[in-house]
Amino acid sequence: MTSGSRARVLSARGLSKVYGKDAGLVRAVDEVELDVAPGETLAVMGPSGCGKSTLLHLLGGLDRPSSGEIWLAGHRADRMGERALARLRRDAVGFVFQAFHLMDELTAVENVELPALLAGRSPRAARVLATELLDRVGLGDRAGFLPAALSGGQRQRVAIARALANEPAVVLADEPTGNLDSAATLDVLRLFESLHDAGQTLVVVTHDSRIAATADRMISM
Repeated sequence: MTSGSRARVLSARGLSKVYGKDAGLVRAVDEVELDVAPGETLAVMGPSGCGKSTLLHLLGGLDRPSSGEIWLAGHRADRMGERALARLRRDAVGFVFQAFHLMDELTAVENVELPALLAGRSPRAARVLATELLDRVGLGDRAGFLPAALSGGQRQRVAIARALANEPAVVLADEPTGNLDSAATLDVLRLFESLHDAGQTLVVVTHDSRIAATADRMISM
């Protein structure tokens, strides 16, 4: 690993993902070269079906590349076994999805504390952390609510709080405002701006030009 790569939170070299073969072959991601610096917000834009979400899943270790390298928080992620990769995902990456992916049977605070519990924090420490994170995203008064009792924007803010639970090196967000109305989108936009101001590294796949406009850099696929 070069000294330049060590200065990056996330890097890809010749990153490709291919599905099918012969006449049915689809190149979802094709020879991507990418570097994300600490504290940078990167927006990834492009038409539906161009491979944006696939790229994000590869970068976060949710999917395996067909070829190429992925360096995540100083580790060569594409060469890791499943258990080591799962630990790296847990410790270094926070995920935010369009569909929220909250646990319906858990309250907001229980959803947020879950990653910390899985990482080995004590129940008390995890609860204190989750409470602080809900306060940070403006939902301290909704800690005991189930997701069904929250609006879409509130559920996304819970999901963002959950993504921050283990102090990730990078937050990867896939269309985080795709299911939200204009008012909720503005709330999430302000939250991402505050995360950027606090030095959090962010990679955001989005169709929303307002989200992209807050980024330090934008790439198109």
